[in-house]
Amino acid sequence: MRTEDTAFVGGPLDGRTLAVHVGATGRPPKVYEVPVPDPEGGPPTVHVYRLEPANLSPRLKLPRGWVYTYDPEGVPERRKWPWSR
Repeated sequence: MRTEDTAFVGGPLDGRTLAVHVGATGRPPKVYEVPVPDPEGGPPTVHVYRLEPANLSPRLKLPRGWVYTYDPEGVPERRKWPWSR
């Protein structure tokens, strides 16, 4: 599987660059979740990062590179299937 170095902005991973697996189209996942274990043995804290284009090409406005930005609300998006509610 191919990886791409992707920068993280905001939150606990601010300024770090991690290798993220990319899909068949060469794009990283839309949401990146980082679980942090609780030192007291409780449920882990999950930090959520959302994918955004790092910059756009001047003429066609195509994304050139990707960056993950911290989502302080931390609500991961779920797939919205029409048969599940």
